[in-house]
Amino acid sequence: MASSRPFRFPRAAPAALAVLAVLLPCTTGCGDTGGLANAGPTPTASGPVHLWPGHKGASVPPADPGGAPPEYVPGIAPVRDENVHGIDPVDLVQAEVKAHPRADVGPDGMPRATAEAIEECGQEGADPKDCPVLTPYYRDLTGNGKDELIIGIRLPEDQMSVRVYTADADGRLNRIMATTQTLVGVELAGRDVILHMPSGLGGYELINAWSWDEKQRSMLPTREQIVRVPAGGSGDAGGSGGAGAS
Repeated sequence: MASSRPFRFPRAAPAALAVLAVLLPCTTGCGDTGGLANAGPTPTASGPVHLWPGHKGASVPPADPGGAPPEYVPGIAPVRDENVHGIDPVDLVQAEVKAHPRADVGPDGMPRATAEAIEECGQEGADPKDCPVLTPYYRDLTGNGKDELIIGIRLPEDQMSVRVYTADADGRLNRIMATTQTLVGVELAGRDVILHMPSGLGGYELINAWSWDEKQRSMLPTREQIVRVPAGGSGDAGGSGGAGAS
């Protein structure tokens, strides 16, 4: 004879059913709640390829820990507050010519006729147009918040000597760049001095960028490229104004 008592689930059954009710939807929807999703195919990463890895190339000597010694300009009064705006560019170049008489090559090299013309600059009766020292420019090239002094010296055959000077906290004037090149023009771009030179290839010119190197405590040629000259030729050097400009 069948029992008339109703069937009852075990006590643990309701809890198990509740867990089952929660887990069942996750089998179909949990992939959209923070899980990884297929984004489709991605391009293969491409990096530099070292050509001829077995070839032994030239070695680079280690840098001098002390850097290049500063080249201080003799015969110049101490510079106050690292302010190069108070320096007379003609007096400065004349002091360098006096310190390096008859220098034919190197950073101070120039034709004797140019050196004699520099010595005549500012003299009574001298025509200012005959002075080879050009109007100076000023720009912070070292990133220390102080302007550097940029001087150009006109030389024969379209050559120019470009020199840059900075002052230190002790009032000494340090020449941090000096180069003589046949130039098409000169530009200031940010903290770089850009030299435009003939490349020897028709329709193209050579661009040489000089940048401040903290390790060497001087300006170094850091980038060089050959570019096509736009229609009308190279533009004006621009920069940041003439004498007294910043």
